[in-house]
Amino acid sequence: MPGLIGRKLGMTRIFTDEGRAIPVTVLEAGPCPVVQVKNEDRDGYAAVQIGFGAKKHKRTSRPELGHASRAGLDAAPRLIREFRAAEGEVYQPGQQLTVGVFEAGQRVRVTGVTKGRGFQGVVKRHGFVGRPASHGHPMARTPGSMGPGTDPSRVIKGKKLPGRMGGNRETIRNLQVVRVDSERNLIFIQGGVPGSRNSYVLIRK
Repeated sequence: MPGLIGRKLGMTRIFTDEGRAIPVTVLEAGPCPVVQVKNEDRDGYAAVQIGFGAKKHKRTSRPELGHASRAGLDAAPRLIREFRAAEGEVYQPGQQLTVGVFEAGQRVRVTGVTKGRGFQGVVKRHGFVGRPASHGHPMARTPGSMGPGTDPSRVIKGKKLPGRMGGNRETIRNLQVVRVDSERNLIFIQGGVPGSRNSYVLIRK
């Protein structure tokens, strides 16, 4: 099983039998149809192309419709992603992949695009402590001295400075699956995952 495409619904908490509260992220994952199966003979590598959701017919191009119809789909998927296939795994175009492939206690990795924060200073972007807060310091949140003087007379590359924050593709590894709801296509993962509400994520074993 290469993985699934999902949508982040939000966060909640689940109580165990002992009464312990576990913060979880709720993801709507699948059903994901197999759109195309690539092999080494024809494409040079083995991979599985799966889709998620469905586009409106009037917003779908003819190539997209043709690509989906070859897999036996009535509508073009809203999102298509490709996963490398492992040896021994066989998939067929049109096959439906669901959350049933995951189980509670399993470890997964989730990839998404983090929330965009815009232009931020060093305190928020890099966690700088800042200057003393007593007596109203006039430059409490500035990065301070750049360091280099006569030699090398420039700011060293990679120095932590203010700038654009967020909006990057990030992968969180070793997240634990707490619960799987096959009837509603929901998967509950302990902790937070990248992205805002209704953003798309990739879930892989």
